[in-house]
Amino acid sequence: MNNLVFLPILIPLLAGAITLALWRSSKWQKRVSVFATLLYLTASATLAWQVSQQGYIVLQVGGWQAPFGISLVADYLASIMVVVTGIVAFTAVLYSLVTTPNTHIKFGYFPLLHILLAGVSGAFLTGDLFNLFVWFEVMLLASFGLLTLGGERAQMEGAIKYVTINLFSSALFLSAIGILYGTVGTLNMADLAVKLQDVEQQGLLNAIALMFMVSFSIKAGAFPFFFWLPASYHTPIIAVSAVFAGLLTKVGVYALYRVFGLIFIGDINFTHQILLWMGVFTMLSGVLGAASQFEIRRILSFHIISQIGYMILALAIFTPLAIAGGVFYLFHHIIVKTNLFLISGMTHLLQNTYQLKSMGGLYRERPFLAALFLIPAMSLAGLPPLSGFFAKYLVIEAGIVSQQWLATGVALFVGLLTLYSMIKIWAEAFWKAKPETLSETVKLPLWGVVPIALMAIMTLIIGFAAEPFILLSQATAEQLLNPQSYINAVLGGQP
Repeated sequence: MNNLVFLPILIPLLAGAITLALWRSSKWQKRVSVFATLLYLTASATLAWQVSQQGYIVLQVGGWQAPFGISLVADYLASIMVVVTGIVAFTAVLYSLVTTPNTHIKFGYFPLLHILLAGVSGAFLTGDLFNLFVWFEVMLLASFGLLTLGGERAQMEGAIKYVTINLFSSALFLSAIGILYGTVGTLNMADLAVKLQDVEQQGLLNAIALMFMVSFSIKAGAFPFFFWLPASYHTPIIAVSAVFAGLLTKVGVYALYRVFGLIFIGDINFTHQILLWMGVFTMLSGVLGAASQFEIRRILSFHIISQIGYMILALAIFTPLAIAGGVFYLFHHIIVKTNLFLISGMTHLLQNTYQLKSMGGLYRERPFLAALFLIPAMSLAGLPPLSGFFAKYLVIEAGIVSQQWLATGVALFVGLLTLYSMIKIWAEAFWKAKPETLSETVKLPLWGVVPIALMAIMTLIIGFAAEPFILLSQATAEQLLNPQSYINAVLGGQP
């Protein structure tokens, strides 16, 4: 069973190699990609099931015992993230069958996508900080390639901003790793959680913690390091934007949860207070940016930032209820945000624009697509009984219980402005009359609509059958707030 942990990394790596070897045949690249992502989803679901039975699954690569070898660790949080990654990967590949130009496919779209998935999976499953850095770099390499496919000027400008700030993040991350290793002589997360308890120089640890916080906050698109995200996420083809929006920033959030829930917990009055204000300003800056935009992809990109703020706020409050809310928010938001980007691609196919002022009439022309938009849009805004309502409810309740009145008030205000943005898209693109310049009727491709419908159904399931998902989030929070169980699983019970 321990070898299951490696499958979500191995499958996309093999798929990337195979699709690269088939670079002359777009048809076979598509077939291999559909099969590989379906296999990935099956393997990740099997892993999650085994984790639900055992609590932890640990693989010591090469037989080298921790902390001397490479540890791959699947707990509730990691297994949830790889399952949702599998869902995004499968739906994005289905969507890509009919929306990705052959020129992109011939220049490596599918190999880069699979390598990106391998990097995301490795980041979720690694138990070692240096290997987390390695998987971050794999993600950066693949994502930069996907951003630049097509070679348009806007893409190149966005890619340069994206790679520049992320290279700075990587340099800071590597510097923090070096200082941390020089301080305690290990980079295994479980071993770090033990050895940092004996370090008396709390000021030094706080400085190292801030370096990690800044690095991961850049990856997550958090305040004040978010400016690269709305400048780049709207530039590639829509399937790439959807995968980026759903997954990449959440890897940064995952890293924050892992490091500041397991390793740097010796002075939470310092570290988590900074995270609290970071969460507040991330929510505000994202939602105000979205309110000022009139281009669908830019609105959705800014809302990635605002919703990241809720997740960071939950980590900052650091109670079982808050962490459960943050975990629920993570998997809910990945599905909803990916779907909204996919829907924006279909609206562009129908009206050949992303500018709201040049759109209209989609409700009358495509009522089914309009209904599919309303589900994730209202979920993002937090309307009951959709999944976003329960995510926001858990975080806001945790803020009230913890008496974080200002942060809770900001969270409620941001929810209202999020609703405003979604209503703006609805009123402009769907409800108002269709402009006279848009007379041509375009047929929507089946494999463009099916992934959107599947994601919308998942959003409805998470909302209407919320109890098991809330219980899963609570169990995940209990694991995260009990570092000793993680330490025992990785180190074999050795103190």
